[in-house]
Amino acid sequence: MTTKTQLSVEEAMKARHSVRKYQPGVVIPKEELNEILALAATAPSSWNLQHWRYLVITSREQKERILPIAYGQQQVVDSSATIVILGDLEADKSAAPVYQQSLDKGLITQEVYNIMISQIESAYKGNPELAHREAILNASLSAMQLMLAAKAKGYDTCPMGGFDREALIKELNIPPRFIPVMMITIGKAAAPAHATMRFPLEELVIEESF
Repeated sequence: MTTKTQLSVEEAMKARHSVRKYQPGVVIPKEELNEILALAATAPSSWNLQHWRYLVITSREQKERILPIAYGQQQVVDSSATIVILGDLEADKSAAPVYQQSLDKGLITQEVYNIMISQIESAYKGNPELAHREAILNASLSAMQLMLAAKAKGYDTCPMGGFDREALIKELNIPPRFIPVMMITIGKAAAPAHATMRFPLEELVIEESF
């Protein structure tokens, strides 16, 4: 009997590389896929509004439908799942249930509840630019966490920005509240991924100011 090992956060970060060729036919147990998604959902978000939704595509038929939308990238079909990361353009609607739960548990006072709700409503009202920016920013945080969670559990991933967003919205009946931020394929690599060049820290870090 083999014991399944799980990578540490540091190991997952170092081992994660984008994989574009997957072993076809590999099925990720739903329970395990849900564990990965649950870890992704622990990402931080502005006002804790949790701006992400995960549109999970596992059926061969559905993946074939989005293949032309992804400009023929075979990975969307061969991977175990293609997950569309959606950003919530109306995340302010989540404020009341999020903060009501904290209020009910005694974690915040009614005064704090009122202040937070008012602050969020004020920020979002008549400000589609903020809503769009927040949807992409926060959903991206969750997307990165999803890829690390997948790697820690032994699966490979690839973030994809190359697809026709309008066609995807139409094909999958995505409501106007949500915007497709990226696709992430997940599965078992058909061949080992190779490391990519990274700039040294001295080219990336600016101390204090330019």
